[in-house]
Amino acid sequence: MPQSLLADKKSLVIASHNAGKIKEIGNLLAPLELTILSAGELGLPEPEETGSTFQENSQLKALEIAQASGMMALSDDSGLCVDALDGAPGVYSGRWAQKTPNGPRDFNYAFKKLFEALHDKGALPPYKAKMVCVLSLAEANGSVRSFEGIVEGTLSLPARGDKGFGYDPIFTPDGHTQTFAEEPALKASLSHRQRAFDLFLRDFSG
Repeated sequence: MPQSLLADKKSLVIASHNAGKIKEIGNLLAPLELTILSAGELGLPEPEETGSTFQENSQLKALEIAQASGMMALSDDSGLCVDALDGAPGVYSGRWAQKTPNGPRDFNYAFKKLFEALHDKGALPPYKAKMVCVLSLAEANGSVRSFEGIVEGTLSLPARGDKGFGYDPIFTPDGHTQTFAEEPALKASLSHRQRAFDLFLRDFSG
Protein backbone atom coordinates (compact mmCIF):
# COMPACT_ATOMS: atom_id res chain seq x y z
CA MET A 1 0.00 0.00 0.00
CA PRO A 2 1.32 3.49 -0.80
CA GLN A 3 3.03 4.98 2.22
CA SER A 4 3.49 8.63 1.29
CA LEU A 5 0.75 10.78 -0.21
CA LEU A 6 -2.07 8.30 0.38
CA ALA A 7 -0.89 6.95 3.72
CA ASP A 8 -2.78 9.44 5.88
CA LYS A 9 -5.83 9.67 3.63
CA LYS A 10 -9.04 7.79 4.32
CA SER A 11 -11.24 9.03 1.49
CA LEU A 12 -10.83 9.69 -2.21
CA VAL A 13 -13.18 11.07 -4.84
CA ILE A 14 -13.29 9.62 -8.34
CA ALA A 15 -13.71 12.67 -10.56
CA SER A 16 -16.22 11.13 -12.94
CA HIS A 17 -19.91 10.50 -13.59
CA ASN A 18 -19.16 7.61 -15.97
CA ALA A 19 -20.53 4.49 -14.26
CA GLY A 20 -18.19 2.13 -16.15
CA LYS A 21 -15.09 4.13 -15.24
CA ILE A 22 -16.19 4.53 -11.62
CA LYS A 23 -16.68 0.78 -11.24
CA GLU A 24 -13.39 -0.08 -12.93
CA ILE A 25 -11.35 2.51 -10.99
CA GLY A 26 -13.11 1.54 -7.76
CA ASN A 27 -12.05 -2.07 -8.28
CA LEU A 28 -8.45 -0.98 -8.89
CA LEU A 29 -8.48 1.10 -5.71
CA ALA A 30 -10.00 -1.67 -3.55
CA PRO A 31 -6.64 -2.89 -2.11
CA LEU A 32 -5.96 0.59 -0.70
CA GLU A 33 -8.89 0.26 1.73
CA LEU A 34 -10.04 3.82 1.17
CA THR A 35 -13.58 5.15 1.29
CA ILE A 36 -14.31 5.75 -2.38
CA LEU A 37 -16.82 8.36 -3.48
CA SER A 38 -17.69 9.72 -6.90
CA ALA A 39 -18.24 13.28 -8.04
CA GLY A 40 -21.86 12.37 -8.74
CA GLU A 41 -22.43 11.09 -5.19
CA LEU A 42 -21.20 14.44 -3.86
CA GLY A 43 -23.49 16.36 -6.21
CA LEU A 44 -20.56 17.87 -8.08
CA PRO A 45 -20.92 18.54 -11.81
CA GLU A 46 -18.62 16.74 -14.20
CA PRO A 47 -15.83 19.15 -15.21
CA GLU A 48 -15.78 20.26 -18.83
CA GLU A 49 -12.97 18.69 -20.85
CA THR A 50 -11.32 21.70 -22.46
CA GLY A 51 -7.78 20.31 -22.78
CA SER A 52 -6.13 19.25 -26.03
CA THR A 53 -4.37 16.21 -24.51
CA PHE A 54 -5.37 13.35 -22.23
CA GLN A 55 -3.05 14.71 -19.54
CA GLU A 56 -4.53 18.21 -19.66
CA ASN A 57 -8.08 16.88 -19.36
CA SER A 58 -7.17 14.42 -16.63
CA GLN A 59 -5.44 17.06 -14.54
CA LEU A 60 -8.11 19.73 -14.89
CA LYS A 61 -10.82 17.26 -13.84
CA ALA A 62 -8.86 16.04 -10.82
CA LEU A 63 -7.99 19.56 -9.68
CA GLU A 64 -11.52 20.89 -10.09
CA ILE A 65 -13.08 18.05 -8.08
CA ALA A 66 -10.35 18.13 -5.42
CA GLN A 67 -10.84 21.86 -4.88
CA ALA A 68 -14.65 21.61 -4.94
CA SER A 69 -14.74 18.70 -2.47
CA GLY A 70 -11.75 19.56 -0.29
CA MET A 71 -10.69 15.92 -0.71
CA MET A 72 -8.08 14.07 -2.71
CA ALA A 73 -9.44 13.33 -6.19
CA LEU A 74 -8.45 10.81 -8.84
CA SER A 75 -9.45 11.43 -12.43
CA ASP A 76 -9.12 9.50 -15.63
CA ASP A 77 -9.03 10.76 -19.18
CA SER A 78 -8.87 8.02 -21.72
CA GLY A 79 -9.74 7.23 -25.26
CA LEU A 80 -9.05 5.48 -28.52
CA CYS A 81 -6.37 6.68 -30.95
CA VAL A 82 -6.52 5.20 -34.46
CA ASP A 83 -3.36 5.24 -36.55
CA ALA A 84 -5.09 5.68 -39.91
CA LEU A 85 -7.11 8.62 -38.55
CA ASP A 86 -4.01 10.46 -37.32
CA GLY A 87 -4.81 9.66 -33.71
CA ALA A 88 -8.54 10.45 -33.82
CA PRO A 89 -10.88 10.29 -32.02
CA GLY A 90 -8.33 10.73 -29.22
CA VAL A 91 -9.48 13.18 -26.53
CA TYR A 92 -12.80 13.42 -28.38
CA SER A 93 -13.53 9.68 -28.00
CA GLY A 94 -16.54 10.27 -25.76
CA ARG A 95 -17.87 13.08 -27.91
CA TRP A 96 -17.73 10.86 -31.00
CA ALA A 97 -20.48 8.84 -29.32
CA GLN A 98 -22.81 11.85 -28.99
CA LYS A 99 -25.26 12.57 -31.78
CA THR A 100 -25.79 16.08 -30.40
CA PRO A 101 -23.58 18.25 -28.14
CA ASN A 102 -24.06 17.25 -24.50
CA GLY A 103 -26.40 14.46 -25.59
CA PRO A 104 -26.28 10.87 -24.30
CA ARG A 105 -23.48 8.64 -25.51
CA ASP A 106 -24.28 5.88 -27.96
CA PHE A 107 -21.17 3.86 -28.73
CA ASN A 108 -22.87 1.89 -31.50
CA TYR A 109 -23.20 5.27 -33.19
CA ALA A 110 -19.50 5.92 -32.45
CA PHE A 111 -18.51 2.57 -34.00
CA LYS A 112 -20.43 3.39 -37.18
CA LYS A 113 -18.90 6.86 -37.34
CA LEU A 114 -15.41 5.46 -36.77
CA PHE A 115 -15.55 2.82 -39.50
CA GLU A 116 -17.14 5.28 -41.92
CA ALA A 117 -14.17 7.58 -41.29
CA LEU A 118 -11.76 4.71 -41.96
CA HIS A 119 -13.59 3.89 -45.20
CA ASP A 120 -13.57 7.53 -46.29
CA LYS A 121 -9.83 7.65 -45.57
CA GLY A 122 -9.25 4.63 -47.78
CA ALA A 123 -7.73 2.71 -44.85
CA LEU A 124 -7.47 -1.07 -45.05
CA PRO A 125 -7.43 -3.62 -42.21
CA PRO A 126 -5.81 -4.40 -39.91
CA TYR A 127 -6.82 -1.10 -38.33
CA LYS A 128 -4.08 -0.38 -35.84
CA ALA A 129 -5.06 1.59 -32.77
CA LYS A 130 -4.19 2.15 -29.16
CA MET A 131 -6.12 2.76 -25.98
CA VAL A 132 -4.64 5.53 -23.82
CA CYS A 133 -5.38 6.37 -20.19
CA VAL A 134 -3.97 9.17 -18.06
CA LEU A 135 -4.76 9.04 -14.35
CA SER A 136 -4.26 12.20 -12.29
CA LEU A 137 -4.27 12.44 -8.52
CA ALA A 138 -4.88 15.92 -7.15
CA GLU A 139 -5.13 17.55 -3.75
CA ALA A 140 -7.19 20.59 -2.83
CA ASN A 141 -3.97 22.62 -2.49
CA GLY A 142 -3.40 22.34 -6.24
CA SER A 143 -0.75 19.63 -6.36
CA VAL A 144 -1.29 17.00 -9.03
CA ARG A 145 0.54 13.94 -10.39
CA SER A 146 -0.24 12.05 -13.60
CA PHE A 147 0.37 8.51 -14.87
CA GLU A 148 -0.07 7.25 -18.45
CA GLY A 149 -0.91 3.76 -19.63
CA ILE A 150 -1.10 2.61 -23.26
CA VAL A 151 -2.13 -0.69 -24.87
CA GLU A 152 -1.76 -1.36 -28.61
CA GLY A 153 -4.26 -3.34 -30.63
CA THR A 154 -6.56 -3.51 -33.65
CA LEU A 155 -10.16 -2.59 -34.40
CA SER A 156 -12.81 -4.75 -36.01
CA LEU A 157 -16.55 -5.07 -36.59
CA PRO A 158 -18.96 -6.49 -35.64
CA ALA A 159 -18.69 -5.42 -32.03
CA ARG A 160 -18.10 -8.43 -29.78
CA GLY A 161 -18.90 -8.84 -26.10
CA ASP A 162 -21.11 -7.08 -23.59
CA LYS A 163 -18.86 -7.04 -20.52
CA GLY A 164 -17.07 -3.77 -21.18
CA PHE A 165 -17.93 -0.19 -22.03
CA GLY A 166 -16.94 2.48 -24.51
CA TYR A 167 -14.85 1.13 -27.39
CA ASP A 168 -14.10 -2.18 -25.64
CA PRO A 169 -16.32 -4.28 -27.99
CA ILE A 170 -14.31 -3.33 -31.09
CA PHE A 171 -10.79 -3.31 -29.60
CA THR A 172 -8.61 -6.42 -29.52
CA PRO A 173 -5.23 -6.03 -27.80
CA ASP A 174 -2.16 -7.23 -29.66
CA GLY A 175 -1.37 -10.89 -29.08
CA HIS A 176 -4.98 -11.81 -28.25
CA THR A 177 -8.13 -12.80 -30.13
CA GLN A 178 -10.82 -11.52 -27.76
CA THR A 179 -11.99 -7.96 -27.37
CA PHE A 180 -11.85 -6.17 -24.04
CA ALA A 181 -15.64 -6.58 -23.82
CA GLU A 182 -15.53 -10.35 -24.29
CA GLU A 183 -13.10 -11.20 -21.51
CA PRO A 184 -13.05 -8.99 -18.38
CA ALA A 185 -10.00 -10.81 -17.00
CA LEU A 186 -8.05 -9.85 -20.12
CA LYS A 187 -8.86 -6.18 -19.73
CA ALA A 188 -8.19 -6.31 -16.00
CA SER A 189 -4.71 -7.73 -16.58
CA LEU A 190 -3.37 -5.46 -19.33
CA SER A 191 -5.69 -2.56 -20.07
CA HIS A 192 -4.49 1.00 -20.52
CA ARG A 193 -6.17 1.89 -17.23
CA GLN A 194 -4.48 -1.00 -15.41
CA ARG A 195 -1.08 0.03 -16.78
CA ALA A 196 -1.59 3.63 -15.65
CA PHE A 197 -2.72 2.38 -12.26
CA ASP A 198 0.36 0.16 -11.93
CA LEU A 199 2.52 3.27 -12.37
CA PHE A 200 0.35 5.12 -9.86
CA LEU A 201 0.91 2.41 -7.23
CA ARG A 202 4.62 2.14 -7.98
CA ASP A 203 5.08 5.89 -7.56
CA PHE A 204 3.40 5.96 -4.16
CA SER A 205 4.83 2.77 -2.68
CA GLY A 206 7.90 2.60 -0.56
